[in-house]
Amino acid sequence: MTRRVMLGMLTPSSNTVLEPVLGAMVAGVPGLSLHFARFPVTEISLADKALGQFEIEPMLAAARLLADARVSAICWNGTSAGWLGFERDRALCRAIAEATRVPATSSVLALAEILRLTGVTRLGLVSPYIPAVQERIAANFAREGSPVMVERHLGISENFAFSEVGEETLARMIREVAAAKPQAITVFCTNLRAAPMVEELEHETGIPIYDTVATALWSSLRLAGASPRAIAGWGRLFREVG
Repeated sequence: MTRRVMLGMLTPSSNTVLEPVLGAMVAGVPGLSLHFARFPVTEISLADKALGQFEIEPMLAAARLLADARVSAICWNGTSAGWLGFERDRALCRAIAEATRVPATSSVLALAEILRLTGVTRLGLVSPYIPAVQERIAANFAREGSPVMVERHLGISENFAFSEVGEETLARMIREVAAAKPQAITVFCTNLRAAPMVEELEHETGIPIYDTVATALWSSLRLAGASPRAIAGWGRLFREVG
């Protein structure tokens, strides 16, 4: 990059994956830096307390702090719109842009755009979530025009515990989904360590894999006027889409 590009990431408080993974993804890209602001998220379920974690005001407060760093884009690096509805993230991004004068995106909206650009109508879904959350996610993808044809999930609701899912488990789930021959696979959680495995598993399966940590970075770079192609070795997304 020929100029300084600073990207802001809104981060669930109990997430321990996205910061080190994103740091590895941008390592060696001159002028590109990532900056994080947290707000409370500890449980992923459909209980009222868990759903209430994603009210807009705490997220806006965190976004305002990122704006103080003069970031070029702000991204909600989380997947809550999967079960709350994609319109929730569209409203959030409008509110962030209005409050901070910084363009905003999210992991989920980025993924939706990628699926539209690549014409995916048969999606594979991998997540750590409980069945009720997984069902909501599948229903919302169908509404967006990318129905889920095959899925795997782990039945976990504690957000911190997602980060402890091992690579062997994730690879097994991805391979099981790939066996059904979807057009693309999404690993749908920003607290799973899937992004480092994408390049190898894409080569093995021949299927594009869109990890939601990666989709967040892809969209943030585009919003900031920078090329996603600067990110090398992290999957077809950065080489081929948009």
